[in-house]
Amino acid sequence: MNMTDRPVAEAPDTTALLLETESLDDFLQALARSALALVAEADGCGITVQRQGRPVTVSSAGAIATKLDEAQYGQDDGPCLQAMRTGLEVSVPDTLRESRWADYPAYAAVCGARSSLSLPIAPHSHTSGALNLYAPVPGAFENADLTALRLLTAQATGAIALAQRIADTEEFAADLEAALQSRTVIDQAIGVVIGQQRCSPEKAFEVLRTASQHRNIKLRDLCAELIASITGETPPEARFQPRG
Repeated sequence: MNMTDRPVAEAPDTTALLLETESLDDFLQALARSALALVAEADGCGITVQRQGRPVTVSSAGAIATKLDEAQYGQDDGPCLQAMRTGLEVSVPDTLRESRWADYPAYAAVCGARSSLSLPIAPHSHTSGALNLYAPVPGAFENADLTALRLLTAQATGAIALAQRIADTEEFAADLEAALQSRTVIDQAIGVVIGQQRCSPEKAFEVLRTASQHRNIKLRDLCAELIASITGETPPEARFQPRG
């Protein structure tokens, strides 16, 4: 049976993948494995996502993908970056015959990648990226049915945006919890100063703030030390607070 005779593989449901994983990174890892399974000739898949303005390989399947993706980041050029930046598919039929992207094609060939295909994910958005497939033979993607793969990347656009929103919400919740914990310690310390100096809450806060500035430590850390000096124990809310 040749490639054109093979039954068309079905793209997995990306919503189901998202629900089955616990984080954005886990979802992207499952996405990379799913994409690799759709093209029998491919032996590596990397997913590039732009974070803080810089491309990074957030997930990969197969030993070769991360190395080739990072080689492109190093020279700030290559098929996966072109797909991410233009929103268009980029095919490399044979790395030994490729003249684009400076030294990258030759390096890819040495690493064992003779052809590749990069498909854009969430193009022209703050979570834009690319799904990059690599194969050890030339022309691996020319006759393959890419219907399921294209459907997968199209679905991934919405799923990644949703996963990123969930991740952002969780990060915000963690920051809010940390702020509330710090506030609890500060309020306790204000109460101690009020009792010691018979002053107003505003005056007590100013005393603590001035002391933290003079000692060049964060206000919450100063307050935690004050509570600990009286009770003999670090406040539970402050035990896991990072210092810096």
